[in-house]
Amino acid sequence: MYAQGLIGADGASDESEEFLAAFQARIDAEEKIEPNDAMPEGYRKTLTRQIAQHAHSEIVGMLPEGNWITRAPTLRRKAALLAKVQDEGGHGLYLYAAAETLGVSREQMTEELLCGKAKYSSIFNYPTPTWADIGTIGWLVDGAAIMNQIPLCRCSFGPYARAMIRVCKEESFHHRQGYEIVMTLAQGTPEQKQMAQDSLDRWWWPSLMMFGPSDSDSVHSEQSMTWKIKRFSNDDLRQKFIDATIPQAEYLGLKVPDPDMRFNEETGHHEHGEIDWDEFWRVVKGGGKMNRDRIADRKKAWDDGAWVREAALAHAEKRRARQEATLEAAE
Repeated sequence: MYAQGLIGADGASDESEEFLAAFQARIDAEEKIEPNDAMPEGYRKTLTRQIAQHAHSEIVGMLPEGNWITRAPTLRRKAALLAKVQDEGGHGLYLYAAAETLGVSREQMTEELLCGKAKYSSIFNYPTPTWADIGTIGWLVDGAAIMNQIPLCRCSFGPYARAMIRVCKEESFHHRQGYEIVMTLAQGTPEQKQMAQDSLDRWWWPSLMMFGPSDSDSVHSEQSMTWKIKRFSNDDLRQKFIDATIPQAEYLGLKVPDPDMRFNEETGHHEHGEIDWDEFWRVVKGGGKMNRDRIADRKKAWDDGAWVREAALAHAEKRRARQEATLEAAE
């Protein structure tokens, strides 16, 4: 998932009170923390886990959508979906690069993902049986991602914040693309509209889970907000998403699968029913419906691409050797 608060913070630290106070003063002054700056180990660990998990979700998110490129209904849809999948690969690259500045290698992060050692959960571990799911992912999943990620553009860690600026611009395109697909279906034949409704039924609750556990169960959220890694609580972001999305569903003539959903005129917010947190934690622990298949597909892609990585490294080594030989000859 893209959830900013899913993993939590690691507040354990051996630094002195003076060091921690000085670091917090920089955070409170809205200074960006850069990779070579001194930082609490808990801050470093929290960012490493969060950014790595975010990168994993972007990479795994390519799989269900990439599976639909050749089956998209028109050439225009194929080209747009191909562009989106390429964007997601780029997002993963930006984020892995940001995490590497914290001292963890891309190989290590990949190994943790493929071997199941990563504290990782993805909404993309749900199936996409119809074309409508691709539209709904853009509308709901990318819409929720934008709610999560725009505040990350102001994250206190510089490389993460800068990467998120470009990611959010591209996610906005993905969101519009998805909404346009769902709108086309909703305005089509009765069968097409039902396809859109069925997809909404499948993705509504997982989309709400993307924001992470409720604030009462997010025990480390306060520390992440103190460090300004995150700017809003999980429940606050979830509420913003619901309030923005319900009017869109009503315009499309679709109904969210929540019989308890109602608008509270006093608060100005939509109140939702109880989220199935048992399902949430099951997915977090690797029990998503497509978890095993998605990881197997990703492992196959990694293994199949080994020769490309080896060839690139060999070419880089030969180029370095030639450059050194040229310099020695010049001397």
